[in-house]
Amino acid sequence: MGERPEHWVFAYGSLMWDPGFPVAEMMPGRLEGYARSFCLLSVVYRGTVDVPGLVLGLDAEPGAHCRGLALRVAEPDWDETLAGLRARELTTNAYAELTLPLALDDGRRVEAVTYVIRRDHDQYAGTIDLQEQARIIARAHGGRGPNADYLFNTARHLEQMGIKDRAMEELVRNVRDLLQPRRE
Repeated sequence: MGERPEHWVFAYGSLMWDPGFPVAEMMPGRLEGYARSFCLLSVVYRGTVDVPGLVLGLDAEPGAHCRGLALRVAEPDWDETLAGLRARELTTNAYAELTLPLALDDGRRVEAVTYVIRRDHDQYAGTIDLQEQARIIARAHGGRGPNADYLFNTARHLEQMGIKDRAMEELVRNVRDLLQPRRE
């Protein structure tokens, strides 16, 4: 009898703190060739068509890597989990669903379903500078709440995992500054 298949999902943003599916195992891991980046204009979950938000995507970048969480899904839960992920992540088809190799922190190598930004999509925003990213995130609000909450939750989870992301730390400071009431 053959081995039972393992089903993994790579989480690098909100899936780390809000997977929305049963997780059988969780392990930090590293994906090569991609960078975590606020490169997707959000018109549903963290913004609207009129006032888009900005959320994370994995942007292909030679020599880069992204640390995140590998989430294993038990076989009986896989079909429902994958359907739910597709409904969540492929809402506007700005991501491509790929199965990519991950190096887990415990030494295992697995293949994981991963959602990667499509640079040819009209929601791709990989060239926006940090100051403009902060302005967008500070003002946007979508179906899942304020865009700033998404940033703050993701930054907090990266910090808890011991992952340093200097650009995200600076973005958090800039957004907090923009959200502070101005004193005259």
